[in-house]
Amino acid sequence: MTTPSFRGVYPILATPFRDDERVDDDSLRTLLAFMAGLGVEGVTVLGVLGEANRMSDRERESVVRTAVEVAGGRLSVIVGTSHPGTRATIELGRMAAALGADALMVAPSAEPVPNEARVAEYYGRVCAEAPLPVVLQDHPASTGVHMSVAAIVRIVADNARIACIKAEAVPSAAKIEALSAALTRPVPMLTGLGALYGQFDLEKGSSGYNTGFAFPEVLQAHLAAWRGGDRRFARRIWQHFLPLIVFEQQPGVAVRKEILRRRGLLAAATVRHPGAGLAPGSAQQLTTLLEDTMPGVDITRPLDVAAVIGA
Repeated sequence: MTTPSFRGVYPILATPFRDDERVDDDSLRTLLAFMAGLGVEGVTVLGVLGEANRMSDRERESVVRTAVEVAGGRLSVIVGTSHPGTRATIELGRMAAALGADALMVAPSAEPVPNEARVAEYYGRVCAEAPLPVVLQDHPASTGVHMSVAAIVRIVADNARIACIKAEAVPSAAKIEALSAALTRPVPMLTGLGALYGQFDLEKGSSGYNTGFAFPEVLQAHLAAWRGGDRRFARRIWQHFLPLIVFEQQPGVAVRKEILRRRGLLAAATVRHPGAGLAPGSAQQLTTLLEDTMPGVDITRPLDVAAVIGA
């Protein structure tokens, strides 16, 4: 096991499926090995991009086992354990810990009547029994739960297990800034949402990235330039890749899985039913966009970001 710093780049991984929708363990291993080769700080499996809500508990267990095995201590493994039931969330966390995971990512679930006190109670019960550090995921777009700054501050103050906040409630930069000022203890905050607001988030104190953008080396270069004080170069990187980031951030996971397939990391871009694959027209748009963004570049290999943008 490794202790995550929650500072740096932690890609969210897609779960590879074969054409018949079975989990593709070989592609998962390829994807994990590629991420380790990039030198990312860690990965997250079984998040929204991982289609965890469409998977059985046995399949979840298999994915976590493979991720921990391939990571081999070279990078941290964060496991999404969110579930509408509090007891189920706790049990999924125990399973992940028993398999050797390093941290858990937990998001609240919407209730018929919004109730921040019940959300706080949910995190309290989960953290009380969590055997690992917890990433609080604030992503209303997928959960339907809007947590106020005051509510998050209270949850963090009451639960020492919370070691990171995944900041995905828009406007994310403003919320990162507000949380930074209000939290009673320092907690790293990582940018999600496909890096859509990455530059703005860094300006307000983001600690890095925890998102599924299909070119993590771009996020590594962006963060390194920003941390190194070359703010102009950092903005150039983000602006150059922004059209691709925007295109990839469309609803669903089909675009991202297709890019990963084209990178040679997935054998198929299969999205589990009832999720939809990429429409032919969108596939052609993607082809044009990739060529415009990285003309003549072999995307199956790690990108030389400086070379791509002509730095």
